[in-house]
Amino acid sequence: MLKEIIYQQGELAKKAARKLAVTSTEDKNQALQAMATELRTRQAEIIEANQLDLKEGKEKGLTKALLDRLLLTPERIEDMAKGLEALVALPDPIGEVTSMWIRPGNLQIGKVRVPLGVVGIIYESRPNVTVDAAGLCLKTGNAVILRGGSEAFRSNKAICSILNGALDKVGMPKGAVQLIETTDRAAVDILLKMNQFLDVLIPRGGASLIQNVVQNATVPVIETGVGNCHIYVDEGADLEMAKRIVLNAKTQRPGVCNAVETLLVHAKEAEEFLPSMAQALLEAGVELRGCPETRKIVKEALEATEEDWATEYLDYILAIKVVQNIDEAIDHIERYGTKHSEAIITKDYRRARYFQERVDAAAVYVNASTRFTDGFQFGFGAEIGISTQKLHARGPMGPLELTTYKYIINGDGQIRI
Repeated sequence: MLKEIIYQQGELAKKAARKLAVTSTEDKNQALQAMATELRTRQAEIIEANQLDLKEGKEKGLTKALLDRLLLTPERIEDMAKGLEALVALPDPIGEVTSMWIRPGNLQIGKVRVPLGVVGIIYESRPNVTVDAAGLCLKTGNAVILRGGSEAFRSNKAICSILNGALDKVGMPKGAVQLIETTDRAAVDILLKMNQFLDVLIPRGGASLIQNVVQNATVPVIETGVGNCHIYVDEGADLEMAKRIVLNAKTQRPGVCNAVETLLVHAKEAEEFLPSMAQALLEAGVELRGCPETRKIVKEALEATEEDWATEYLDYILAIKVVQNIDEAIDHIERYGTKHSEAIITKDYRRARYFQERVDAAAVYVNASTRFTDGFQFGFGAEIGISTQKLHARGPMGPLELTTYKYIINGDGQIRI
């Protein structure tokens, strides 16, 4: 029965995708604005549903950081609405001719951006993903099938209902945005094999979710998300700047994938930098886990294990390691990083470039917080996720990453000899 329901959603999405692919920019933008307006008008319904999810999350023992991921406030709903309006202001990539040339014999060949088709998204905790995904897919002429986590079930259901109400008002096709309304995990297994309906699957969540999708899906997958991010404080760095950046990257929102999880400090700066840095982190409620050199300087730090270096905490926990030089820092990142976001704090231009050239990650920062790895911050309006792979997208995925291309060939009777 569940499979039949989801297949019906797949069929509806495929029909909607055919219509969306040829929907005008004006009509899509009108729909995005209607969605933003409806979110603001009916925010009380969203917050009411979200409070029920939060209550259940607390009863289940979700961490403070995970509850923060789940929380919706009037300010966060306003940000969601602004994200949709930012998409309205962006150029529509669909129909863009990226190149065109003439072959011998006067055959004209062009390369044109087109939608992916039907996008499936499996995600956890963060109900704002429902809005981001719906908005980005609509802007790019894609239909979307959403499967959110059970912890945000009521929130996602309320948001999706409100968005669909807006889409109905402006005449968008039925099935453009759909939510799988069940917490049954069997729904995920069905989605993974829906090649006849889905053109791509995008998982957003923890390592176990992403691994399950990557290992078991027959539908093409864009891998996103796991962020074991590092900040390296270089020899001669501006230590006050480093302190501000590390504190922001760890504590501004610790439950997100671009939060820093490991701090690497050059040995020549450790004695001066770590005491005040550790104090600021401890005052912010962060548990510290350090290497032996760190623990000589920071008595409050617990012993870091091998597992700590490889862990995406998504919580108020930070691992700290003292390194002898920039190459040791880069080697550590290469071994334990997840190719998400990495940063160096330095005054030395050559070492900054050295770090950016040699660190293999989707986003590599000099003197800035890793928290900027985000579609809205990058100017994309929103993001469908942050890809840590290299095909077909990398980093925050905005409108362009939800397109593919086709070749259009114009002739006047040519035949191949």
